[in-house]
This record gives sequence, C-alpha cells and structure tokens, in this order.
Amino acid sequence: MSEDLNAIEAERARIRDAYLAPGPDRAPSSARGVHHVALLSADVERTVRFYQELLEFPLTEMIENRDYKGSTHFFFDLGHGNLLAFFDFPGLDVSPYAEVLGGLHHLAISVEPSTWRRLRDKLTAAGIPFQEESGASIYLRDPDGTRVELLADPLGEMYGSHVL
Repeated sequence: MSEDLNAIEAERARIRDAYLAPGPDRAPSSARGVHHVALLSADVERTVRFYQELLEFPLTEMIENRDYKGSTHFFFDLGHGNLLAFFDFPGLDVSPYAEVLGGLHHLAISVEPSTWRRLRDKLTAAGIPFQEESGASIYLRDPDGTRVELLADPLGEMYGSHVL
C-alpha cells in the first residue's frame, strides 16, 4: 500500500512541478468568477426552505427554465456576486444524487466564523445530520442528497493555507 501512496505522491509532485506557477508568475485567469453553479431540485419549496431559511442564503430570483417548459430556474445569493442555482424538472424521471466521475463531489461555501457557529447550532436544532471537521468545516447533505460544506475559512484559503 505504501508503494501505491508513494507513487501517487510522486505523480502529484510531477504535475505540481509541471503546471503550478508561483503566485507572482501565474497568468491571470480569463474568467471573472463563478456566475452560478446549477444543481437539481426535486421540490422547489423544500429547496427554498432549506437554503434560505436554514442556511440563510437569500432567494434572489425564480424564472422559467429556457430549456424545459414548466421547469423553474431559481437562484440564491452566496455573497460576492456568486449564485447557487437550481432547476426542477417536473415530469422527468431524474435519478437521485450520486457521486460519479465528472459529477459534483461537494459544494464548499465560505461563511464567517460566527455565522458558521450559528449555522452549526441551527443544523443541530433542526436535527440535520452533519460531520464537523477540523473546527472549520461542516459537511451535510441538502434535501436532494447533494453534499454541501460550510467552511469557516476565508475565500482563497483552505485550512490556513492560501490556495489563491
């Protein structure tokens, strides 16, 4: 097993050395930021209650999905101009959430440490199961099974390391 782990670390180091430029030498991104991440919802109102009332992300808009008549495209404010969006697909047999290659593992959302503690208390009071890690991360599942991480680290940091 340690040979496998050594090989994995060696490959990680090779890729890091080949592609990771130090901050001052790194080219600027061509992107302005994440406009929105779109997830699927089986129940619009249940999703709104979870994200707006429990996690305190304000609902900002609800429109019809341009690609599927009758489907609702709705958005939550995650701060700093970032949006979390959802679609419902009434009448379609959408499979339950699953972690698959090319799919979503989890969505990490940065919150202030005092907000993190308040949300942790709200999750406990609501009986929502979660896993706390390193005193800075809370992992939970939304009503449709999507894994969400509430992270008390600032944007651009991960467990005390600058990642941006």
